[in-house]
Formats: sequence, structure tokens, C-alpha cells
Amino acid sequence: MDELCYWLLRCENSLLTLTDSAGVEDFPLGLAANFGNPKNALLIGRWKGVPCYAAELDSLSETVPGALTSLRRIFGLAGAEAFALAGRATQLLDWQRDHRYCGRCGAPTMRRPGEFAMACAACGLLAYPRMAPAVMVLVMRNDQLLLARSPHFPPGMFSALAGFVEAGETLEQCAAREVREEVGIDIANLRYFHSQSWPFPNSFMVAFFADYAGGILRPDPAEIEAADWFTLAALPQLPGRVSIARQLIDEACRQVRR
Repeated sequence: MDELCYWLLRCENSLLTLTDSAGVEDFPLGLAANFGNPKNALLIGRWKGVPCYAAELDSLSETVPGALTSLRRIFGLAGAEAFALAGRATQLLDWQRDHRYCGRCGAPTMRRPGEFAMACAACGLLAYPRMAPAVMVLVMRNDQLLLARSPHFPPGMFSALAGFVEAGETLEQCAAREVREEVGIDIANLRYFHSQSWPFPNSFMVAFFADYAGGILRPDPAEIEAADWFTLAALPQLPGRVSIARQLIDEACRQVRR
């Protein structure tokens, strides 16, 4: 690649970023040779009208400027568009790394030209990037929101309920099942809000509003540390604005205030 391109270079599970003259974080721009001609680079799209590649590096040369930044911090430093591009790069690098060998026969695979597919020359199996669909549900009861916290959350943080879609299940069935399993209540009037690719590591979040339809809160201690109904005047600590969970909660608050 003998043209100037943007590069999303991952090392030690973080991405290389630069700070421009205005103090804004950005991805490095340069020739492949400037970064040691990374192997197995993936063209993941365009950034600011310029081709953008992603590559995995074992180490960073001392001559390469910039700093390693975690994927979660990129949103706060560079914005939602940069975060989406960085998330795409991370997911595709994971896919390329995790499918170097065929999952059916164990033979080495090769990248198929022109598409994101790892092909097995021995048995012909194609491995495409995998996404794990998950449903997020914010249950509303009049002017109250049902929020819960997982033991894995930062201290004090609450969010909407969420869970992965099981084989043979619709999104609607998953939403009802997850809410019932996690907190013991029933829901009605499921309403689609928005979706988000969530690269931690490869989830695809589909977010809904729902109305409370009965039952008593009984959090499942295996998954939920605490759950309660919150008014807008007394909301707990919420997820960061990068997440669809926070966007879902913010939109619910706007609807209640109308």
C-alpha cells in the first residue's frame, strides 16, 4: 500500500491514537512502511474520505508517535463516529485472529479475496465474522423506570435489563424471557428503540421500551445484584453516553417529561 491511509493499529488490546494540534484524538495517517508494513491488514472503510486499514501489531516501534488507547475511551476522546470505526476494526481483527484454523477439520485457513471470509482449502468451510444478538429492555411503569445492576458493573451503576438471544428465539420472545428470568415480572407493549454494534467483544444490541404488565420484583441473585423502580428525580449512576443503554434511558426520560 503505497498511498496515505489511516491506520487502526492494535497492540496490547488497545488502539494507537494521536493528539492533533487542537487537542483532538485521531487515528494515525501514513504509509504502510511508516508502521512496519503490518501483515494481514484489513481495509475496513474510509475515515475523513481516506482509506482506513486495521492491523494487529505484536509491539510498537519507538519511532511511531502516539499512545495506546482503550476502545472504551475512544468515544470520549474522539466521538461516536470514531468509536464505531474503532469497534468495527476490533471486531474484524478478532475474527481474523480467531479463525486462522478451520473449526470443522482443523486445517489452516486463508482470507478469501473480496470479502470478509476465512476459507478452508481442505474442506471448503467459510468462516464469516460472527455477531451475537442481544436484547435490551427498559421497562416503564407510569413515570418510573426499572433499572438493575449486575455484579460486574462499576459500584453504584444501574442500567436496563439485557440478555442474549437463544437459538430458535425471536427478539420479542427473548425480551419477555429475559425480564421474567432476571426480575420476575411480565411486560407488554414492546416498542423498538434503536440498535448498536457493541464490540465487547462482538455483540449486536437491539433495544426496546416495554410497559410493566404485572408481577413482583424478584431479582435472580445469579445475575442481578439489585433492581428497583426509579423516578426521574432520583436516578442512580447510569452507563456512559456511548452505550445504547444510556441512550435508551435518556429517551425514556424525555418521553416521561413531555
